[in-house]
Amino acid sequence: MSRESMEYDVVIVGAGPAGLSAACRLKQLNANYSVCVIEKGSAVGAHILSGAVFEPTALNELIPDWKSMSAPVTTGVTDDQILLLTSDSKHIKVPGLFAPKTMKNHGNYIISLGKFCSWLGAQAEALGVDIFPGFAASEILFDQDGKVTGIATGDMGLSRTGDKKDTFMQGMELHAKYTLFAEGCRGHLGKQLIDKYNLDEGKDPQHYGIGIKELWKVPSEQHKPGLVVHSAGWPLNETNTLGGGFLYHLEDNQVAVGLITNLSYSNPHLSPYDEFQRYKHHPSIKQHLEGGERLTYGARAITKGGLQSQPKMSFPGGLLIGDDAGTLNFAKIKGSHTAMKSGMVAAESVAKALANNQANSDIVEFAHAYQKSWAFKELHRQRNFGPAQHKFGYLLGSAYAFIDINIFNGCLPWTLKDTVADHLTMKTVDECDVINYPKYDGVLSFDKPSSVFLSNTNHEEDQPCHLQLSDPDLPILHNLTAYNEAAQRYCPAGVYEVVEDSDGSSKFQINAQNCVHCKTCDIKEPSQNINWVTPEGSGGPNYPNM
Repeated sequence: MSRESMEYDVVIVGAGPAGLSAACRLKQLNANYSVCVIEKGSAVGAHILSGAVFEPTALNELIPDWKSMSAPVTTGVTDDQILLLTSDSKHIKVPGLFAPKTMKNHGNYIISLGKFCSWLGAQAEALGVDIFPGFAASEILFDQDGKVTGIATGDMGLSRTGDKKDTFMQGMELHAKYTLFAEGCRGHLGKQLIDKYNLDEGKDPQHYGIGIKELWKVPSEQHKPGLVVHSAGWPLNETNTLGGGFLYHLEDNQVAVGLITNLSYSNPHLSPYDEFQRYKHHPSIKQHLEGGERLTYGARAITKGGLQSQPKMSFPGGLLIGDDAGTLNFAKIKGSHTAMKSGMVAAESVAKALANNQANSDIVEFAHAYQKSWAFKELHRQRNFGPAQHKFGYLLGSAYAFIDINIFNGCLPWTLKDTVADHLTMKTVDECDVINYPKYDGVLSFDKPSSVFLSNTNHEEDQPCHLQLSDPDLPILHNLTAYNEAAQRYCPAGVYEVVEDSDGSSKFQINAQNCVHCKTCDIKEPSQNINWVTPEGSGGPNYPNM
């Protein structure tokens, strides 16, 4: 039975900052282009999670009069603080003079990126873009020459065993002259394209962090709109793990708090989720949250490899943009502005190809246009920040970054390499100390089930599991012995468990309905045995304001 199909000039996968910016720019360039955006979340913004301190550079270019258009970009940064947490109770405030200039946020805004994407989606629709939320792009379409010709959405209404239920609805094909992939970090179709076309040839492996975030409502007397706090050190330094925390005061007495744990960590007993719960108990963080109410919770992996890990972004029939290609600037802990710019440059390159009556070609000109953009130049100036941290550790790495970025403006004549993939850094349990995490107090720290509940995560339970094991026996035969099945701890949503069967044997259990689509398992699994694919459209978290 053949699938129904629709034809477009351009199909965009993912309604995040990159995808929506590309859609808007295409219609600005030529209102007659037929453009559609497909989004797996139940609504635009439902799967969007970020800190987020927002740099408006790209927005100023894309929609210059955004301030008069009710854009949810209103809370300007009023104060920057950088803290070095030296223990569970002490900290040092880093003087602004010694802070990397990338961490200075004058002129930036604290926003909900989910709300911003919802607004940007409305701007795209007003320009004539078709946006289809609730449909997951599950398959790439190719012609006989291996060129990308579009995508297909996933079938809906399949049972766990793959049988058709009464609610079965066949997926649809969206054909395009060019397809832009803007799935965000570790996009599952982007991963396939990188592999098929060897787009990462000659590049360092991509590197990642797991960002875990909560949104709180705090008493008005504690609220300081515009305050930005970044921290490093405790608790991650106790296991020689890199990463850092953030705390941002938004509007309406809301405070966003989170911890980014680099996925290059080595101790299999480490739990990024529990490190975050500990983090909130530090007095410098606790003072902002005390007496408040936790509103929502979420987690998402971020790309942090920089230019050294950025794959070739063009291939026959399409482009990788945003964090599908790793455009985040980890030195700034920001990526929305660079993602948006990559989408805008992609739109301009596609428009030139369409004007020349090209279709499904490899737009090699995009690389030159992208390299001329301020986004590429910014990433180039700060290319050594992440590798320096991995190579020298936090303190020496930060000292190097200060010299490189503040004094030489990123123009030192070398590029540091970081060639060990994050999934290869895990040591075995007999090489590492066990970590005993404190009990949750239900005031500042909470268990995973209650956190997942606040993420509004929902999946149709009777559907094929979207967390696929290449070798179903590997978790028990190898990972349990070597790593005490680290998936139980690196997953921030309680998806993975080792349970005992009635006969006393161990069983690896996947609670896929809990999945918040962070992609950490796909990244950190030491044997690369877990492959994350899309569940039914609209499944996953439903973040209201993240």
